[in-house]
Amino acid sequence: MTATTTPCADDEALPETRSGALPIRVTGPRVSRLVDRLATADDAQRTALTAEFWTEVQHLGTPLVEELADDPGHRAVTFLWRGHRATRQVLLFANRLVDREHLAASLLERIPDTDVWHLGLRLRADHRGSYRMAADISLKQPPTDPGRLQLRLRSLLAHAAAEPLNSRSMPTRWSPAASSVYALPHAPAQPWAQRRGRVPAGRVERHAVATQALGGARDTWVYLPPGHERHGSSPLPVVVLCDGDMWFGRLGFGETLDVLIADGALPPLAVLSPDSVDRHTRERELGGRDAFVDFLADELLPWAAGRWPLATDPRRTVVAGQSLGAVTALHAARLMPGRFGGVLAQSPSLWWQPGLPPGAPRPQVQGVPWLVRSCAAAGPRPLTVHLDVGLHEGTLVDQTRVLYDALRSAGHTVTRAEFNGGHDYACWHGALTDGLVRLLGTAPH
Repeated sequence: MTATTTPCADDEALPETRSGALPIRVTGPRVSRLVDRLATADDAQRTALTAEFWTEVQHLGTPLVEELADDPGHRAVTFLWRGHRATRQVLLFANRLVDREHLAASLLERIPDTDVWHLGLRLRADHRGSYRMAADISLKQPPTDPGRLQLRLRSLLAHAAAEPLNSRSMPTRWSPAASSVYALPHAPAQPWAQRRGRVPAGRVERHAVATQALGGARDTWVYLPPGHERHGSSPLPVVVLCDGDMWFGRLGFGETLDVLIADGALPPLAVLSPDSVDRHTRERELGGRDAFVDFLADELLPWAAGRWPLATDPRRTVVAGQSLGAVTALHAARLMPGRFGGVLAQSPSLWWQPGLPPGAPRPQVQGVPWLVRSCAAAGPRPLTVHLDVGLHEGTLVDQTRVLYDALRSAGHTVTRAEFNGGHDYACWHGALTDGLVRLLGTAPH
């Protein structure tokens, strides 16, 4: 049975969306009131009204999230920037709410003769996402030619960073600049997000694991649960998670696991999470690459089993990943079902196909994606698979549904969740915990 949740994924063009999630540009109530009051104000009044507005914004936090009287299922979400005399234009780069090919559509609008720059979007009330902003303070006025303006805005993206008035942020994948995050009122709760009281802490270690499959050695993060020394000979369930440099190096996923184990949502478990190294290495190794599967199944798991008491039952071993890592997870379980019995695949990059060189433009999927065709054939033993996809991921939504049908028809046990977000760690983080609980937790689903 499909488990469909609709709320709560890195950055690409504005896609078609599902279930009424399409963003529409609006002017939020507070900005509308400010504009109305400024219309009849003198200079002194304008200064006072603007200062009052910013005081309120600092108290409320950004983006502003406001109810719509005629649409209780949506909110007006207003992104703000406090400019100065040198500010020429301000660009919002919101995950999957931005059209990369038409960046001018994501420029904030300035209230004349003020330092208030704003862009409001009507979003469904269960949306979660991340964004960055960049202000153009160059000496020259922005070009009026659309093509030249697009080039200027593309160059501006290199300077995009977290929004100063939003206190909630998270690291980005390949950039030192953080992203701001937001969650609307009906977005899925993330009770594990903040460590509560004195939660017993597990241990996170980083090891260089020798590998012939990849050449040399690969740094791998290892999470061991609190009190793992006392588990004696009781073998721990194992999660093999792609992109350890992000999950453990930047996002501190170990603290999330501590809370889930303390709450009893997950049993004590071990996580093995190899680094992706850099963008080029990630593109060269992840996807449906046999060499990386050989590393995970024949080198990493035996290496870890020689050091800690780990389960060898594939039903207690999950392989997980996002985007290209999700393709890796599905490919690994398909090739090595005796090693991996559970799969957690989030926003799988179904455009990937064999023979595609690293860094090549992503091809448009023609017909049935390669991974769907590969999964359509019944394997030697059934898998337990959970799929996640964001409603703002365009054609990937339908492709993931096709993948779900193919896996189910091949005899595997499959669940699917759809969250209201994009290709985004802000959403994947929560969905990853939900998926692990579904695959390894003891509570009924």
